[in-house]
Amino acid sequence: MPSITSAAVDARARAVRHVPVLESGIFTQEPGFLANVAWTEGALAELHKQLGKARDGGGAQANQRHQERGRLLPRDRVAHVLDRGAPFLELCPLAGLDVDNNRPGAGLIGGVGVVAGVECVISANDATVQGGAITAVAVQKTRRLAEISAENRLPFVMMVESAGADLPNQADIFLPGGRGFRDITTRSKEQVPTVCLVFGSSTAGGAYMPGMSDYVVMVKQQAQAYLAGPPLVKMAIGEDVDDEALGGADMHARTSGLCDYLAEDELDACRLAREIIASIGWEKAGPGPSMPADPPRYDPTELRGLAVADLRQPIPAREVIARIVDGSRFQDFKPLYGPTLVTGFASICGFPVGILANDGILWPESAEKGAQFIQLCNQRNIPLIFLHNTTGFMVGEAVERRGIIRAGAKLVNAVSNSAVPAITLQIGASYGAGNYAMCGRAYGPRFLFTWPNHRIAVMGGEQLAGVLDIIKRQSAARKGRAVDEEELGMMKQLIAGKIDHESSALYATARIWDDGVIDPADSRTVLALALSAVHSAPVVGSMAMGVFRH
Repeated sequence: MPSITSAAVDARARAVRHVPVLESGIFTQEPGFLANVAWTEGALAELHKQLGKARDGGGAQANQRHQERGRLLPRDRVAHVLDRGAPFLELCPLAGLDVDNNRPGAGLIGGVGVVAGVECVISANDATVQGGAITAVAVQKTRRLAEISAENRLPFVMMVESAGADLPNQADIFLPGGRGFRDITTRSKEQVPTVCLVFGSSTAGGAYMPGMSDYVVMVKQQAQAYLAGPPLVKMAIGEDVDDEALGGADMHARTSGLCDYLAEDELDACRLAREIIASIGWEKAGPGPSMPADPPRYDPTELRGLAVADLRQPIPAREVIARIVDGSRFQDFKPLYGPTLVTGFASICGFPVGILANDGILWPESAEKGAQFIQLCNQRNIPLIFLHNTTGFMVGEAVERRGIIRAGAKLVNAVSNSAVPAITLQIGASYGAGNYAMCGRAYGPRFLFTWPNHRIAVMGGEQLAGVLDIIKRQSAARKGRAVDEEELGMMKQLIAGKIDHESSALYATARIWDDGVIDPADSRTVLALALSAVHSAPVVGSMAMGVFRH
């Protein structure tokens, strides 16, 4: 990708003078706004409580035992690899929350950070959590980190200290876990290197993590890698052998050749990782920021008052945009047509973007406008930002006659086949086919984050209970039976409660339906970090779409 000349930057800087600035109509002392702030701060308190549990790993006693063995805690290892003062965009930090017996984070730390000036994906087994055993959720999280590395062309720094698969649950781990080894080698084929730091045990299938990596660092008298540990070797072939002779770092550095760099201790291993990344001479394949990166004119903390607790209330799209984009500048595209989908051009921390933001339910006109806008962004080679708050598409006889299915399919087609990177921020509801049309998880956004008020389901609990009521009454009428009102009322209450629980932001993030729940006030920062990451790969659009039904 050719670099942008200073003349081009100057031209774009002049161009922004003609881009309209969004005016805010929010009154921050209005009771409803203050109520939203209070609700959001309460939700954030619960979020930070759960994040605290994730950061504590296996708990105080497990952490103490780990340190008494002369080991750095896994988050300290990550900190020593990162550039000093560089941000770390942690991903899926609450994976596994209240899922089976997982602790929040699933015993694996992952995210995007800067190492020796290079943005990398970083993962670290947390050996304070069940010895770093790999659970089914940890396999899912590893797969997600691998996707982010491959799609965005980010080198991978992998920190290994694991007891291997969680054997009692091996049936859920064995086959999907094998994909992780394949991912390392396919990245290598695409010239996206993996640097593996082995701090402790790397046993059985886990031994292939360094085995498949491009560069391997092992810590002397601490790291071990073998296909079978001493007890299994004794059982299998009757041989007596100790850990060091069988698979110690010194043996692998001198004899087997598995170890490329023998580290004196953990700090030395972190230093060697930084040296390796620095020596690669990594260059981004996408363009850098090219627009003025002045802050929004409005306080981003005001986004906490826009994160409505009751999703029946609207979230004014332009008010959100005004607190995220550079200088609150926004070139509205087709503002009078299909107004329930706001589309337009802006920049975030200097990166040009096209924004699609829900401002109501999706109608045929808004869907068709969105499809056209996505094509324009592909034509201009700029990423897409989806600000996602939708109950779905409008329903009813009149709108069906106007072609809501056809128009909605056109938008979903455009989202599916768009080639420029997409980043989704779910700021409210995400129901039904609206999730698909606004680039939900199934449609492959490079990154996807949510606000704490986010709800995701086929439909809301109240709506689903209402549908159940209609179906039960119709069924009873066909059979000539009376409706048992008490039983029906109890059933509706149970189903509404179940759906409300299963559509919450914490429930979703625990299952890796997103990459993390964030403070609304951090939206601009998180989007900017994600945008920087996606520009490590080429940013090139495509006008090739599937057949549009007209």
